[in-house]
Amino acid sequence: MTRRAGQGVPIDLICLDADDTLWHNMRFFAAAEEAFAALVAPYADDAAARARMQAIEIRNLRRYGYGAKSFTLSMIETALELAGDALAAADVARILDIGRTLLDHPVELLDGVGDTLEALAGQGRLVLVTKGDLLHQEVKLAASGLGALFTGVEIVSDKRADTFVRVFRRYGCAPERAVMAGDSMRSDVLPALEAGAWGAYIPQPGAWSHEVAAAPTGHPRFRQLARLGDLPAWIAQIKAPGRPLRT
Repeated sequence: MTRRAGQGVPIDLICLDADDTLWHNMRFFAAAEEAFAALVAPYADDAAARARMQAIEIRNLRRYGYGAKSFTLSMIETALELAGDALAAADVARILDIGRTLLDHPVELLDGVGDTLEALAGQGRLVLVTKGDLLHQEVKLAASGLGALFTGVEIVSDKRADTFVRVFRRYGCAPERAVMAGDSMRSDVLPALEAGAWGAYIPQPGAWSHEVAAAPTGHPRFRQLARLGDLPAWIAQIKAPGRPLRT
């Protein structure tokens, strides 16, 4: 039986998103989109080019999934739609350069992430749950220097309630003893809550509109935090028997 908020819940599994939760990500996609819009400026104005690119990105998710490689293919497809036969081989080569730059960007941790993960590792098992290209996410995790702190790494094609149900089962954890924290309401928080877990929303500037969704109202297992560094205190509060959960 799921315990009511405030009665003390023994949290065992702490699931964390990667991009824009542990390290910067969208700033590099924004720079890539800026370079792409400049490249196709002869064929479409800035707003039209960006709108078309976003529509094609979303359309292609079911084919290519998430990540820099999918983004690169969508850039090429958008350029072809905007320029037609006028698109030169040099333009395609430049788009591929933009994509390679996106793949090769340095891993820049958000402030205080290392210390926060060490604190969280003392509260429960840490599992990275992230979308994106398998190889790219593995490379970023290795470059971050954080890998040793995680019990497991789950790189998934999408995050839905059934995704989290499978993750919780894989680690032998009841949903009400799991927390998921990330910067996407749509992908990190809402499906985790639907699966029966606790959800912490940690918004970051420049979020992709596709990941935006309305926050749940009055949900006892949801909390919006200003930064990842606030997560250990919230988990301690969840665990504390008899302590009311402040909103």
